[in-house]
Amino acid sequence: MQKESQNSYYVPAEDSIFLADYLENQKGRSALDIGTGSGILAKVLSKNFDLVVATDVNIFALKKAHEIITNCICCNAADVLRTSFDLIVCNLPYLPSEELSDPAVDGLHEGVEIPSMIIKSASQRIEKNGKMIFLTSSLANYDILIQLCESLGFVAKIVAKKKLFYEELLLVECVRKT
Repeated sequence: MQKESQNSYYVPAEDSIFLADYLENQKGRSALDIGTGSGILAKVLSKNFDLVVATDVNIFALKKAHEIITNCICCNAADVLRTSFDLIVCNLPYLPSEELSDPAVDGLHEGVEIPSMIIKSASQRIEKNGKMIFLTSSLANYDILIQLCESLGFVAKIVAKKKLFYEELLLVECVRKT
């Protein structure tokens, strides 16, 4: 049996705070936080959305997030959901890696394999005029992610950047074409 510890979920770092600050002004009816970790993004969204749902593959993360938000679902991305959302957000696991040793940060091949699966899952749950905002890094091949979003019927663009010592954090906004 796996023991719970603080390391059992993704503790908010500069990337989560950067995305949370950007989300402060987002408003709507419903929002989905994929890979919620500690629930910091869901908490920010709950201030301006009537319904906020948080998903994660890590049950310990959801236990922590449930301290903040009621609607927590243990699943892969948005795969089990059947409702649509105005806004979907995700701090993607963007680090390039050879294997999936930490699902919170390992994005696999070029840092895009896991993020691509998440984006595809999310794209099926976005309202007609809705959008998706995700965080990635200059360490990942983010152009592939932007091209994927465009191939799924979104207009995608980088809306904010934050330079760190060893990487640049990027916020990508994808709006469904009408």
